[in-house]
Amino acid sequence: MQPTDPILVRPIHDRLSIHFDRSWLPEWNTRSDKNGPWDDWTLYRLALEAEQSRLVESFDELQCLRHIPQLEPMTHQIETAKKVLFEMRGRAILADEVGLGKTIEAGLVLKEYMIRGLIRKVLILVPASLVLQWVRELNQKFGIPAAAQKKEYMWAGCDVIVASMDTAKRAPHRDIVMNIDYDMLIIDEAHKLKNKKTSNYQFVNELRKKYCLLLTATPVQNDLGELYNLITLLKPGQLGGHGSFQSNFVVDKRVPKNEGILQQELSKVMVRNRRSDGGVNFTKRIVKNIPLTLSPEEKALYDGVTDFVKHKYEESGRNVQSVLSLVTLQREVCSSRDAVFLTLVNLFKKTAEDSPVRAKIWDLVQLIKGIQANTKAEKVMELVQDIRDKVIIFTEYRASQEYLLKFLKDHGISAVPYRGGMNRGKKDWMMDLFRSRAQVLVATEAGGEGINLQFCHHMINFDLPWNPMRVEQRIGRVHRLGQTHDVKIYNLSTRGTIEEHILSLLHEKINMFEMVIGGLDTILEKFDKKNSIESSLMRMVLESGSDAEIRERLDSFGETLAELREEADQETDSPSLLHILPETGTASAGTKGASQ
Repeated sequence: MQPTDPILVRPIHDRLSIHFDRSWLPEWNTRSDKNGPWDDWTLYRLALEAEQSRLVESFDELQCLRHIPQLEPMTHQIETAKKVLFEMRGRAILADEVGLGKTIEAGLVLKEYMIRGLIRKVLILVPASLVLQWVRELNQKFGIPAAAQKKEYMWAGCDVIVASMDTAKRAPHRDIVMNIDYDMLIIDEAHKLKNKKTSNYQFVNELRKKYCLLLTATPVQNDLGELYNLITLLKPGQLGGHGSFQSNFVVDKRVPKNEGILQQELSKVMVRNRRSDGGVNFTKRIVKNIPLTLSPEEKALYDGVTDFVKHKYEESGRNVQSVLSLVTLQREVCSSRDAVFLTLVNLFKKTAEDSPVRAKIWDLVQLIKGIQANTKAEKVMELVQDIRDKVIIFTEYRASQEYLLKFLKDHGISAVPYRGGMNRGKKDWMMDLFRSRAQVLVATEAGGEGINLQFCHHMINFDLPWNPMRVEQRIGRVHRLGQTHDVKIYNLSTRGTIEEHILSLLHEKINMFEMVIGGLDTILEKFDKKNSIESSLMRMVLESGSDAEIRERLDSFGETLAELREEADQETDSPSLLHILPETGTASAGTKGASQ
């Protein structure tokens, strides 16, 4: 036989022959003689890379990172996900400070388990206002086919379902949910489960779940027993029985003992990253306070309302509690005539016809009729026109919101509302309109929590809450991970009113606009729990005989808060229980970019 024959048969034994396939040899000789053509090098490299991409170099490597090209998690988020997966075995409390991306961390854990084929059926329980936000983030950032629960059949028909706690626990949904074996349960705002006597706690405790993630920025506040309940819900027995826990770790409900051992136990089920750990970079806050002078008609109304409140206070025998609600009238005057008008009309209706107070209220209503303009609204329009970009405006009052929407519309500025009372679908629609079409979102306090507005970096405080935490919640809607611009905050205040003093307190005394919420919540933890900041401020207003006295008392109050801040910075003896939470150190490892 010739060497070029396609098949060579060599007898080795009477019953055994070896066959050699040489069919490829002629073509090889031809290509060799002509030095080609050979296979395309680019295609070869592509095939090689495809094979390499399928290799798993380490069991502890996150496979999900290859499947989420649209998201680049930060280092502390990746490290947190690894810790939950490989050390905590899928049962953990994600307790990062506000704004560090707990949702991203939960999404990474969920995606990794799905890729590894360890979970299929997932239930995610969140506040009603956040359902669609969770669905959107899981769909867009992680490619997870999550659905918002709307119909009964969806509980069984959808593998990844997002719903509110209130919906899931009521009939007829409860029986359906209770009969499903969930591979993973995720609960946002999990601090609401701290009381084991509540229906929410009992409902979650009865759910059948293999893996479980609880998300909360405040896992412990005033009571060690609440922390015990939360961890027992997640991993029964982790802290022993209740009696054992009390004897080993509790002096009284707010004072722990054996803190080192307690921290060690908590670190087995909890991850807490802090902004102060470093490595998490936020854009700057640029704060501009804008003092405004009320028109003569507006000032006359403010003075009239102030006199009315003072008179009622004296008439009550200086009983602060009986007239606290009337201080709201002064705050409403500083916002808009529409806001104070509604309150006065309701007060007028409730007052007896033969009461002399009724006439005084009617006089104030007549003063309102003489006001033809709104000093703050005119300044807002000027700012919005100068900014020429997306702007969110916060007001405390629904009537002021309605006035601003009409005022802006009359001047050719597109604006949409966002407020409590809107159903889930309408809130999401308003967000989409603001993102894609409208220049302005006018929000009441319902917009101060839960929504993410990183695409906007201008915020106007039309009026300010008296609670610093609520102000921080507003700012946190735009100043968070994923914000690529410096955030500009415009605070409007009216000269010669209580509003001017409150802004001075917030801005100058405790520098809250420059603080992060991790420092602010510690200060408020140190403040007397029996007297909220709002009620304390109202008492000062009522008990002060003059504008100068109000300023003096607020200055003293501000110094008290400043001292508390210094104590928090120095980590001196603090009544706050936050210091017992485990130190992770993962946030100091640097960043790869902002993703939420």
